[in-house]
Amino acid sequence: MQLNGIIGYLLSPCDARGEIDHPLLAQHIEYLVQAGVHGLAPLGSVGCLPYLNDDERVAVLKTTVAASAGRVPVLAGVSSMSTAQTLRHARLAEAAGVNAIQVLPSTYWKLTEAETFAYYQQVSEAVSLPIMVYNNPFVTGLDMSVALLQRLTGLPNIRLIKEASPEPGKIARLCQACGPEVKVFAGVSSMALQGLRDGAAGWATAAPNVCAPAILDFYRRLRTGDLEGAAAQFERQTPLLDYLLAHGLPRTISAAMALLGRDPGHLRAPLAPLEAGRRQILHTLLKTLEMTP
Repeated sequence: MQLNGIIGYLLSPCDARGEIDHPLLAQHIEYLVQAGVHGLAPLGSVGCLPYLNDDERVAVLKTTVAASAGRVPVLAGVSSMSTAQTLRHARLAEAAGVNAIQVLPSTYWKLTEAETFAYYQQVSEAVSLPIMVYNNPFVTGLDMSVALLQRLTGLPNIRLIKEASPEPGKIARLCQACGPEVKVFAGVSSMALQGLRDGAAGWATAAPNVCAPAILDFYRRLRTGDLEGAAAQFERQTPLLDYLLAHGLPRTISAAMALLGRDPGHLRAPLAPLEAGRRQILHTLLKTLEMTP
C-alpha cells in the first residue's frame, strides 16, 4: 500500500493505571479511518514513543495493524536513542506487518552528517520496508540539508521524507532534487499549505484527531484545484493548529478530544493533562470553529 495524502498520527491512550488501553486505541483508529485519513502513524511523538517499553511498542503496532485491517497503510515510528535499538524496533515493526517505518535521528547528541548517513544506511540494510526519513530539527538539533536528504534517498528503500523544518521553499527544493520517485510529506502545520502547493505528496499530522473533516476538506480542495478554497480552510484552522503544537501535542490533542466529547484516555507519565487555563483557551478556539458539542 502506498503512502499519500493525510497521514494521521495516533495517540497511545492509557487507562487509569497507566497501561496502554488497546480497545480505546482501536476506537481512535476506527474514528480516523471512517473520517477518511489516507494512512495511520502509530508511535510518533504524539503517541509518546519515548515513554513506551519494547513490548508496549510492539503491542501498539499489532493493534494498529489489526484495527486498520488493510484499509489504509500503517507508518510505524521506530526511532530510539541508539542505532542498535532502532534496528531492533525496525525489525519488530516489519514483523508486526506495518507498511513503512519512520526514522528520526538519535536525539541526545547532535549527529554529524556522516553519522546520520551511517545510521540510516544501517536501518536500510536491516529491513526491506519503505523508510521515511524524518527531518525535525526542533527535536534533534540537526536540520538535514537538501543535499544530505537527497543522498539518503540513494539507499535502496528510502523513498519517503517527512520535512518538518520551518524553512520556506525547502519542500520545493527537495521535490526538485529527489525527483518523482521520492515522496516528500509536510511535517509541520505552518508549512503544509505551501508544501503541498510545492509538490509534497501529503501532510503527516496529528491534527485529524481533532479536526479531521476540516483537514481532509482542505486536502481535497487543494488536490481538485480549488486553491482559494483550500487556502481559506487552512487559514481558518491555523490558530487551532498553532495552539495544538505550542503546548505539547499529547496534552493538547487529548484535551481537545475530550472537549469534543471523545474519550482520549489518560496520558503516559510524566505527561500531565493540559492546565485549566490553557484548556479554556483551547475550548474557545474549538468554539470559534463551531466544533464543540
